[in-house]
Amino acid sequence: MTEQNASDEKRQIINRFLMTLTKEQPQMYYATTSEIARSIHTMIKEHTNRLSVEEQALVRRMTMEEIEGLLGFHAR
Repeated sequence: MTEQNASDEKRQIINRFLMTLTKEQPQMYYATTSEIARSIHTMIKEHTNRLSVEEQALVRRMTMEEIEGLLGFHAR
């Protein structure tokens, strides 16, 4: 897997968690990027078993800063 593919995959995983988060907690739509990143970081830790083995390997060592960077690609 290339670096670009890994980045795209991570972004897709983060997007899925973001959709779940905003569905479960609509007020998060107005939260700061760092607050959202913190919530997603927690969700990943709690729900790793819902991801495929490949996805788990991608997100296992993700930091809140990396998640924040990936979230930065989203226009609000």
